[in-house]
Amino acid sequence: MAPVYLAMRQDPYYFPVFVSTGQHRQMLDETCTVFGFVPDIDFGLMQSGQNLADLTAKVITSMSRTLSDQKPEIILAQGDTTTVLGTAMAAFYARIPLGHVEAGLRTYNYQAPWPEEMNRRLTAPLARWCFAPTETSRQNLLSERIPPENIFITGNTVIDALLYVRQELKNSCDPLSYLTDHCGLSKEFASKFLAPAGSGGNRFILVTAHRRESFGEGFVNICRAFKMLSTAYPSVGIVYPVHLNPSVQEPVRRLLGDQPGIQLIRPTNYQAFVWLMDRCAFLLSDSGGVQEEAPSLGKPVLIMRETTERPEGVAAGTCRLTGTSPDRILQEARFLLEDSEEYMRRSQLKNPYGNGDAADKIIKILKGGSN
Repeated sequence: MAPVYLAMRQDPYYFPVFVSTGQHRQMLDETCTVFGFVPDIDFGLMQSGQNLADLTAKVITSMSRTLSDQKPEIILAQGDTTTVLGTAMAAFYARIPLGHVEAGLRTYNYQAPWPEEMNRRLTAPLARWCFAPTETSRQNLLSERIPPENIFITGNTVIDALLYVRQELKNSCDPLSYLTDHCGLSKEFASKFLAPAGSGGNRFILVTAHRRESFGEGFVNICRAFKMLSTAYPSVGIVYPVHLNPSVQEPVRRLLGDQPGIQLIRPTNYQAFVWLMDRCAFLLSDSGGVQEEAPSLGKPVLIMRETTERPEGVAAGTCRLTGTSPDRILQEARFLLEDSEEYMRRSQLKNPYGNGDAADKIIKILKGGSN
């Protein structure tokens, strides 16, 4: 949402108020620092041990009070988190029109991803503006009888944010010292695997894995795959910023903590993550945004899920589904590591998620009126 918020602040037509529920507290704060703003209103809802029902109820009630106080003409929410669904319900009860950014992503499997598939499917009928990243997303919404006049193809704002940060990195020092001083990346590992291109340093693979649908056996299999990959290719490092969720931390630290070719680091800020994406060979991920971001940087993505709500990347060839099978993950990674022609082909494919102008499109569409 940062590109949309920043564009609105620069346009005298709008008076944007940035409301944060506090979901994903640490990552939110670091991201706000990257883009140079802080929330105008912060609910601070996250508490240790609360479940999704508790969080959903808090989002609805807190947002309802804020809407009553602020009386906005339009509400915007992005993605498929609990925050989005709770905001959509509060907006509906308050009879204030909602714009849903990144609308129409679907797997049509409520269990994968869980609970995100439910969140976004329940949000779409409540939205006055569904800002769909692609034609596929638009068709999904039409099939659910969302009125066509409510759907707008804009591309995804995540590409706007990515290109903004990448340019900022070119104008500033690289974040390697931040990664070593604050995220736990060892200087020895960095020297061996993160050396500048052309300097003779070895390659590394960047990992993100945190999906609830993979908790348990799925995460055990993913960790086994990383161990197999590191053993088979000792000259290729693996960098894994480990999500703070205890259900991720426990198996990952237990199974991979003693692997010399694998660096388990703390979650990074967005600048550092973009920097890592820009320098890695490719990504192993179950993250949604990564499937859109990495191809803009020429990086193939192996998706460690059985299905994805972003099929455009798979159709384009920039992404490939592997599931959580260790053998399948190793097979697909080997393909990219050993077949240079295939790697180059996939790294040069066009990103289907836009070219960085989604925020401008969204704010122009909203100027057409709030009804």
